[in-house]
Amino acid sequence: MISTVTPTDRPRTARPLSLLAALAGFTASGITLGLCLATSLVGWFLADAGAHGEPRDALRSGALAWLSAHGSGLSIDGIRITAVPLGLTLLCLLVVWRTALRLGESLTNHGPDADDLADGVRDWTVHVAVGVFAAAYLLVTTLTSVLAAGDNDPSLGAALVWTLGLCAIAAGPGIAIGSGRAATWLSMVPEGVRATATAVRAVLVWFLGLALTVFVIALLLDFGTAANVLSQMHTSPGDAALYLLLCLLVVPNAVIFAGSYLLGPGFLVGTGTLVSPTLVAIGPVPLFPLLAALPDNGETPAWTAFLVGLPVLVAALAVARTQRVHPTIAWEAGAVRGLAAGVVSGLLFGILAALAGGAVGPGRMADVGPVVGETLVTGIVAFGLGGLLGGVLGTWWTRRRHGAAE
Repeated sequence: MISTVTPTDRPRTARPLSLLAALAGFTASGITLGLCLATSLVGWFLADAGAHGEPRDALRSGALAWLSAHGSGLSIDGIRITAVPLGLTLLCLLVVWRTALRLGESLTNHGPDADDLADGVRDWTVHVAVGVFAAAYLLVTTLTSVLAAGDNDPSLGAALVWTLGLCAIAAGPGIAIGSGRAATWLSMVPEGVRATATAVRAVLVWFLGLALTVFVIALLLDFGTAANVLSQMHTSPGDAALYLLLCLLVVPNAVIFAGSYLLGPGFLVGTGTLVSPTLVAIGPVPLFPLLAALPDNGETPAWTAFLVGLPVLVAALAVARTQRVHPTIAWEAGAVRGLAAGVVSGLLFGILAALAGGAVGPGRMADVGPVVGETLVTGIVAFGLGGLLGGVLGTWWTRRRHGAAE
């Protein structure tokens, strides 16, 4: 006779939840930290075959780069650098997300069973796992900051806040989705809220895609200048490789700068400067290839002023297309969903604008980044208007199809 084992007969916890979550937190932090350390060490050997400095100096540089991705900032010869390489931050976010998903899958059989839930027992599995995961990640951040500090003075407090943000944004949802709890929780969320969240994601993805396209086109139009910058620096192959890697790490920052430009307020490339669709007023800039994408100094062509209409159009199209996933034939519902999605998208992009800038050098280079306040307000207005139009347009199209079906 073949014996069968029902789900309730299986052992519910192969390993303690706290152990699994702690290992996941150490793994998520260790992967990106180890990658930064290895890259820095390889770069040190490629630059001058290790003729200058010691391996520990290279490892320390890698640790400081990892901390910078977590918002710590650092000091170089007394000059405070606070800009965050968002490309490296996104890599850390992705690793946290993937690790949290795998952790969630391993926690499927943890927590109360169906009978316990029916008796009113609360399921704290995800909450405890996120807490332990974050605690392990915070421990690695703290140890790295203490060991790598020296004269560079990374801000431990800022790094801890960014670490908590990474865990809240990526680890929490990842564990909830992987463990299957998210599906249950989302089923209790009103349809309107889920539709609005879907529209917010669509607006931000579409707009960031547009900003990336604009940035790439601007860079390609003056690619010769970018190549000339590299040639003027007379770098070795190893230094050039590291420099290009640094450029890639700040591409997300440049994309957000481009988004602020499209919204109208623009961005600063130093104190007293401005790059916007209606005015470009900049002075001498550092030798950095990505700065070749900057428009020429002075008055801008008349057509660039019309670029500020693109965010409205993108938001309208993005919201209208989400009606395919969450259709409604009620005018009020469509309008409210679209308007709410636009306003929330503007708020979120304003936060991204605040994170994208910072000090990158001495003097006027201490003020580089989007004009945050105006970008926030303009984003709310532009995306809100576009979302409202898209919500109404999507509702009209849904009613038209519904009427045709009848």
